[in-house]
Amino acid sequence: MLDSETAQSLADVKGVLRQTMQSSIQEKMETARRIGLSKSMMRDFLRTIVQSRRVDDAEISMKKQNKAFFQIAGAGHEGVLVAAAAVLKPAYDFFIPYYRDRALCLGLGVTPYEMLCQANGNIGDTASHGRQMPSHWGNRRLNIVSKTSCTGTQFLHACGVAEAGEYLSQLKKMGLNPKNRPFNEDEIIYVSSGDGTTSEGEFWEGITTACVNRLPVLFMIEDNGYAISVPVATQTPGGSISKALANFPGLKIFEVDGSCPILSYAVLKEAEKHLRQKKGPVLVHAHVTRPYSHSLSDDHVMYRSAAELEQEKIQDVINSYPKTLLEAGVMTQAEIDKLFDEVSKEVKAAMSKALETPWPDPKDSLRHLCSETVDMTSSKFETVPTFSGKNDVPLAGAINRVLRAEIERDNLIRVFGEDVADFGNMEKMQDPTLKGKGGVFKVTSGLQRAGVPGQVFNSPLAEANIIGRGIGMALRGLKPVVEIQFFDYIWPAYMQLKNEMATLRYRSGGDYTCPMVVRVPIGGYLRGGAMYHSQSGESLFTHIPGIKVAYPSNALDAAGLLRTAIRGDDPVLFLEHKHLYYQGYNRTADPGNEFMIPFGKAKVVREGKHATIVAWGALVNKSLEAAKKLQAEGHEVEVIDLRTLAPFDMEAIKTSLAKTNRILIAHEATRTCGFAAEIIARINEECFELLDAPILRVTAKDSHIPYCPTSEDFILPQIDDVYQEVLTLLKY
Repeated sequence: MLDSETAQSLADVKGVLRQTMQSSIQEKMETARRIGLSKSMMRDFLRTIVQSRRVDDAEISMKKQNKAFFQIAGAGHEGVLVAAAAVLKPAYDFFIPYYRDRALCLGLGVTPYEMLCQANGNIGDTASHGRQMPSHWGNRRLNIVSKTSCTGTQFLHACGVAEAGEYLSQLKKMGLNPKNRPFNEDEIIYVSSGDGTTSEGEFWEGITTACVNRLPVLFMIEDNGYAISVPVATQTPGGSISKALANFPGLKIFEVDGSCPILSYAVLKEAEKHLRQKKGPVLVHAHVTRPYSHSLSDDHVMYRSAAELEQEKIQDVINSYPKTLLEAGVMTQAEIDKLFDEVSKEVKAAMSKALETPWPDPKDSLRHLCSETVDMTSSKFETVPTFSGKNDVPLAGAINRVLRAEIERDNLIRVFGEDVADFGNMEKMQDPTLKGKGGVFKVTSGLQRAGVPGQVFNSPLAEANIIGRGIGMALRGLKPVVEIQFFDYIWPAYMQLKNEMATLRYRSGGDYTCPMVVRVPIGGYLRGGAMYHSQSGESLFTHIPGIKVAYPSNALDAAGLLRTAIRGDDPVLFLEHKHLYYQGYNRTADPGNEFMIPFGKAKVVREGKHATIVAWGALVNKSLEAAKKLQAEGHEVEVIDLRTLAPFDMEAIKTSLAKTNRILIAHEATRTCGFAAEIIARINEECFELLDAPILRVTAKDSHIPYCPTSEDFILPQIDDVYQEVLTLLKY
């Protein structure tokens, strides 16, 4: 029971709200007439609002019956979302909605049955085919992009999707779009979140990128006042994202009562006009309510007062909008009651049908990790080199030549990253006195001039930005080949790499794909690198299903593997050892523009019969040098260069081990949980009987890398380390 003070407070709140609503109905209807919002559309808004709320309620019922296994509601957000669905165009515009956007997706054409199938995880789920939690929207037919649980990552995808459309438009004007990738000249990219997610760095990166490039992105921020239990004033300057961004150059901001579909529709029509006229991005700051807890895992009565919840009940669109329609004469009470009853019955029938729909075959859960049409391990990617020129192309040069040839072959390839372009200012390309940057290691030198305008460009100094935008481009059919300047700084992008890039094909059940290449200079052995320019950590990526990992040791392999990575259909992490970029011992002649090497095919770089060394990257040459030293002592050691780690060639290891019966794994990364451990486990499981000695490892010590040269040499594995460990193996 409420105390008298609280009760009086609630009464005062109700009185004020009642006066406000009554006084504004005439204004709302005048707005409706001004913008051409018909009574039929206003009634349709109510139908979708009720439908969305009833689907929320159905999921809650299913959760209580253990027929759904998670629930998060869109309740309270429906007003602005039905307006957005009415303004924007399904299968024309693109949509990256967040978990509260049920009403938007219903308005675009997703059915209650499909949503309730997702809640149950069965084959009727068109968003993820039983792979993602409820309210993780996606629909290829409607251009609703598959969304993860990650907060904030979507803003960069939206920028990439928008940039892809702009680039395709540019190609069309130049008469270049050989693969006919679809786009619309005035398309809008919708992306949304709650107010809490505006605290994520990727939100600010997305806003910045959209403004700098004048992208047609609609940032919908649905402000219900809370990020779970954290109020907006705790995390946003001034307690308002629109106030915080008020003077952000290039951003048009609209603030609206998102509980009113009529006012929301008027604002969104203005926003649409701005966006379709290519005037730059828009932020719609919609104030909405959250009548239900954050999710069924949360109970908001523990941190929200009764007075607050009572006020929200009045403002809640499911209560306030029918009242508006009734008092404006748009609908009678009988018509409203009938609509509620009809929708309730429709959703109940959809729930019954969803619960009768079977679950997918459990074996199907292993599908769509990688492309099922393009096999990068197949003979299709095994071609014979046609050498020309001198044997003097370094590894960096080989990569440069492949990139140049591939962007000239296919203008849907886009190369970008920090400093990768020769010039940030295109006008300077005409200055013959300027050589241009072309990457900190000159690997991308000259590519900007080789491509069409906009094909090679610089990104901000923001690693998540690079990967996130690449994902957005890739899902629209472009082929991003991006660079993270140093492996040591890849970590801000790890969320995008692991939870977004690697999972897009899988989480959408194959409806969306993410074919992109992420080039990364890696490794030490460069004096002065210290702990922030010498890191190795490939096993942190080989552990992720859905990502292929290449790690060449020489120029020829780098050329063949990079071309395969570009022409494949999966995300690839392409690791380029900095120390190997310009060495003399690993050079090649030009192998031609069709030379490719399949992934998962190792190379025996030295034959032997007494022991096997498996290595990759910089440790290949060190292993060869150790093998030469051992040969002088009468030991014939076989050296295998894995070349790719995901997948890796287990058969080559088995074949060699059958000859030598002794094996050592050598890599530059630290010992504990390094990739050698995975190889050792596989050998133990699959060919234990072939072993005449324990499997040994040569790795970096479990330490960071110091600046002092002698200390660096002590931490990183050297030729003598390999030599001594092989002797131990041979003497066993």
